[in-house]
Amino acid sequence: MIYAGIDVAKDKHDCFITNSDGEVLFKAFTIPNNRDGFDAFYQKITAVTDDLAKVKVGLEATGHYSYNILGFLLDKGLTTFVINPLHTSLFRKSLSLRKTKTDKVDSHTIATMLMSDVNLKSYSDTSYHNEELKSLTRYRFDKVKERAKLKSSVSRLITILFPELEKLVPTLHMASVYALLTELPSAADIASVHLTRLTNLLATASKGRYDKDTAIRFKEAARTSIGSHMPAKSLELKHTIKLIQELTSEIDEIEAEIKAIMDEINSPILGIPGINYRMGAMIIAEIGDFGRFDSPDKILAYAGLSPSTYQSGQLDGCYSHMEKRGSRYLRYALFNATKFVCHWDSTFASYLAKKRAEGKHYNVAISHAAKKLVRVIYQLEKSGQLYIKAV
Repeated sequence: MIYAGIDVAKDKHDCFITNSDGEVLFKAFTIPNNRDGFDAFYQKITAVTDDLAKVKVGLEATGHYSYNILGFLLDKGLTTFVINPLHTSLFRKSLSLRKTKTDKVDSHTIATMLMSDVNLKSYSDTSYHNEELKSLTRYRFDKVKERAKLKSSVSRLITILFPELEKLVPTLHMASVYALLTELPSAADIASVHLTRLTNLLATASKGRYDKDTAIRFKEAARTSIGSHMPAKSLELKHTIKLIQELTSEIDEIEAEIKAIMDEINSPILGIPGINYRMGAMIIAEIGDFGRFDSPDKILAYAGLSPSTYQSGQLDGCYSHMEKRGSRYLRYALFNATKFVCHWDSTFASYLAKKRAEGKHYNVAISHAAKKLVRVIYQLEKSGQLYIKAV
């Protein structure tokens, strides 16, 4: 067998190639991050073997820096392993007590890991092409988080400019309220505007739900408002609302792309009550190829949902905490999806009630239900069966 360890970086990659006899075929060398560099690496591989099935290539999971060389390796048909950097670090420390870490040392370490036959799963085309869905779901996650912060800013500014408005509407974050505040961003502006203009503005923005009586209520509240007249804050409010509207448009576009991919995948987990295509997409994207995992417990460990273990001598950590390692996006998706599933599915609702009856905190009970959900998802994806809801 031929083993190649690659330490990935932005502009270049360091590589070390050895064989199963421990013979160094190529000392640590640099692969420029371009087509010529990739081709030169492949030529070195073909120079030492004609059978690519006997080649194993390992590289660390370094996000977008590894994406291009990973695609090249898969296109060439090379068996490739993407290794968690934490795993590499622990393995390197186990080999020596010295604090030695360089790119060349790391490439040697990765090749040695492959030789030692540690329990690694090869990276598949499924995982590689799944990166597009992962990119979209993470991009949406960040956009939604950004929008939530802006909505908090809107609430803060309205408290300064027109605090009474919150009691006049179901929620501040409505299209009609945003349209009103874009035109009239303070209580003073609303109080001074002509009633006819205010009525027309509200009627148009609310699609007829708000009439003249509503406009009168708004105007009266604005007239007696304790809100401050601060042009700088009014300008900030208008700009913040504009940013929220732009983000909402972007999120809608991202979600359309996610839905198109999910329709093509046609995953059985979407049949679980409470899992919509957005949360389902995040779960599918973060897990990737289910073939990488021998059991649901390994998915739980990957998500950081498994409990930590501490035992030494007679000391046994009986109050274990969640590890919270691995993919924080997967942990978020599973935890939140479980809340909805427990609401919409009677089996999970009963299981959650049972855990709560045992005296467990709500979040702890949800984490137990999340483990049950992972086992169901794993079974559905591995078997291709549809979810059968309890009657």
